[in-house]
Amino acid sequence: MTQATLALIKPDATERNIVGKILSRAEDQDLSIVAMKLLKLSMEEAQGFYYVHRDKSFFESLTSFVSEGPIVAIVFRGENAIEKWRQIMGETDPAKAEDGTIRAVFGETIERNSTHGSDSLESARFEIGYFFPGLNLVK
Repeated sequence: MTQATLALIKPDATERNIVGKILSRAEDQDLSIVAMKLLKLSMEEAQGFYYVHRDKSFFESLTSFVSEGPIVAIVFRGENAIEKWRQIMGETDPAKAEDGTIRAVFGETIERNSTHGSDSLESARFEIGYFFPGLNLVK
């Protein structure tokens, strides 16, 4: 099934100038870039995006981190894009991520793990709309 998913390249990766290396891994796996922009989130915007985690102990540190520097928001499209992007990223904790995945190669810590990806169709719809309101995903 062809899907769209949201991907974020987080501040730790933009700071190290590895955006292109991350994007090429997605493109090498037949994920196409539908939309992309570079931006810096305010703390309020980061909290709005990660609102589903608002009751978790890591919420404040996560939102502080993701708003500390530029991020790249991307919409990828492809066959089973949500699962494919999650496999390319690897486990959230770089220490547990499979060799060769983005987080195993570029991640520094469980928080500074270079990337984010939608985990379901429902979250993809919300997340794409959050960063790209009104985006018409023409096939």
